[in-house]
Amino acid sequence: MIGADQDPAALARTRKRLAPYRGRFELLHESFRYLPDRLKERGDKAFDGILLDLGLSSDQLADASRGFSFARPGPLDMRMDPRTPRTAASIVNGSEEKTLRAILREFGEEPHAARISRAIVRERGKAPIETTDRLAQIVVAAVPPARLGDRTHPATRTFQALRIAVNDELAALEEALDGIPELLAPGGRLAVISFHSLEDRIVKQRLRAWEGACTCPPRLPVCRCGARARVRLLARRATRPSPAELAANPRSRSARLRAAERLVEAA
Repeated sequence: MIGADQDPAALARTRKRLAPYRGRFELLHESFRYLPDRLKERGDKAFDGILLDLGLSSDQLADASRGFSFARPGPLDMRMDPRTPRTAASIVNGSEEKTLRAILREFGEEPHAARISRAIVRERGKAPIETTDRLAQIVVAAVPPARLGDRTHPATRTFQALRIAVNDELAALEEALDGIPELLAPGGRLAVISFHSLEDRIVKQRLRAWEGACTCPPRLPVCRCGARARVRLLARRATRPSPAELAANPRSRSARLRAAERLVEAA
């Protein structure tokens, strides 16, 4: 088994947990966006199964020093890989208002992106925004009062958007998926667990394309795209957590699982 994670703390926990199986696994400190290339460089191919577990972990959320959560004060960091230079604070304090607005709209699907981005620019003019609690307070003050009664915290979408931007998560997912079909052995399976609609949309569209769906314009009388089936979907819809799973792990409520099997004739 080969595992990869860009978070060294996650690798350390996994290495300890898998210690009884020493010699049967290898862990790489690497973003999964580069994994297909790294495996090909090493000559590794024809995997029986590949699992992509996307998003944020509970351990990362619980560590205030990582800056992922507004639940407790911490530095505005949000880097999954501490080797990368860009932090949430550098985006919040260094981006133009229109850039911040675009990040909140695209990655957070935040309906009040304009109000929040204006408030961020105004408040950072008084002093740099460097902590999670200060950013959360700015967001709460910026959104309409009616939003304060929502089930989710008003800063949830803002923090999600900044985390995705800091770690370039959606582009990383696209790049990882690009190289996966060639890594699967005939009959091998890919499973992807996503945690928000933007990720799930990318996975859904990519699996549909691999299934051989024609991408030609609707009015074209003859297919010209040459689409061919490379996988078969194991379910037409995403699988969601069962009531038992939700009871055991409430944070799984947004999880979506999609899976596909590499066709033998596509090898």
